[in-house]
Amino acid sequence: MLRVVQALDGGICRIKLDGGSLRADQAVAVADAARRYAGGVIEATNRANLQIRGIGQQTPALIESLLAAGLGPTTALGDDVRNLMLSPSAGIDQDMLIDTRPLARQILNSLQTHPRFHELSAKFAVQLDGGESVAMLEHPHDLWLSAIERNGEALLVFGLAGCPVDTPVGAVLLGDGHRLVVAVLELFLELARPDQTRMRHLLAEHSRPSLLQTLAGRVPLLDIGQWQAPARRSGLPIGSFPQRQEGLMYVGAMPPLGRLDPTMLKGAAELCATLGDASLRLTPWQSLLLPNIRHQDAALVIQQLQALGFLVDPRQALCSVVACTGSAGCAKGLADTKGDARQLAARLHDLTERQQVHLSGCPRSCACAHTAPVTLLATGTGHYDLYFRDAALPGFGALQARNLTIEAAGAWLDARPRSPLDA
Repeated sequence: MLRVVQALDGGICRIKLDGGSLRADQAVAVADAARRYAGGVIEATNRANLQIRGIGQQTPALIESLLAAGLGPTTALGDDVRNLMLSPSAGIDQDMLIDTRPLARQILNSLQTHPRFHELSAKFAVQLDGGESVAMLEHPHDLWLSAIERNGEALLVFGLAGCPVDTPVGAVLLGDGHRLVVAVLELFLELARPDQTRMRHLLAEHSRPSLLQTLAGRVPLLDIGQWQAPARRSGLPIGSFPQRQEGLMYVGAMPPLGRLDPTMLKGAAELCATLGDASLRLTPWQSLLLPNIRHQDAALVIQQLQALGFLVDPRQALCSVVACTGSAGCAKGLADTKGDARQLAARLHDLTERQQVHLSGCPRSCACAHTAPVTLLATGTGHYDLYFRDAALPGFGALQARNLTIEAAGAWLDARPRSPLDA
């Protein structure tokens, strides 16, 4: 947030949210800042944060207004490294094994206040998964921790440079979770060269067993034995869902292609203030949740969100499409991906079994932290190469067709639908 970066359409201020949570008054502050000091474009990101685009000469005033709303880091140098992803339904999910929020607060405090951790890359990220049904299971993280239950006791299994669906490398008692995170980060900083900014870079030279052997001397590690991943159900949280707390619901909605204007964000803030607990939660699907809505108010909240311009039905085509900023805001973008995504969504049919379609303006894949089932990679204005995800292939997967127009891509996808079991 304190380091505004420049793009083709002006400055970008990235607002990192603690566990994806945002108070209603803070949401209003973001909306007002975007309207007063920038171009009025607010984006929900795939790391469950927000960013304001199109900032001109009023950067200091914009940052000052966000700091006044309590959206800044504990320490200035801790801004870039507070990268901790939780489930957006942490603490309220019916399927959760643990409430991750107390441990998350410990981890975030350490990331921001330990001077050594300020040396971490701004992209170095940790994921804490409590077993919730609403969980991003595909984004790779440098360190991930996931709750399991064994013999009636909650444990945390963990892995390096991967996702909670991967086979873990070890486990710790829940009470040792914070100690483990600190130990892993300290070990990474001790061993990594300046050019090794991510855990995967370190693992190219140091084996997992060797790192575990060192970790075992710093924190008690448990044997995971014969590992069998627990069954998980996870999906796009759009609509209304019962909470763990009796009589309460959380309501999910998506701004089209992850973009909000100030009216949309302020409207959502007013809804959660009057019918919820005055808080919002951002999700890694570039959507938001309104928690602690009374069961009898859920339909009204959905109706009001739809009136504000949010997508409230997962069957809507745009819910299955993600796109980067594209050539309208990024010098590297070869196509207007946002505009093309809307055209594509209008042409897609039979979306009940379709997985995510990703439009990327260049090979960097900024809009999608994992490989999507279907990727359209821009080759020029209005033209794309089409890929299907293939676990045996790097990058976007298997090339299916070259240099398709959006019209041709829509026809191609409708003729060859993908099921959830593919790739």
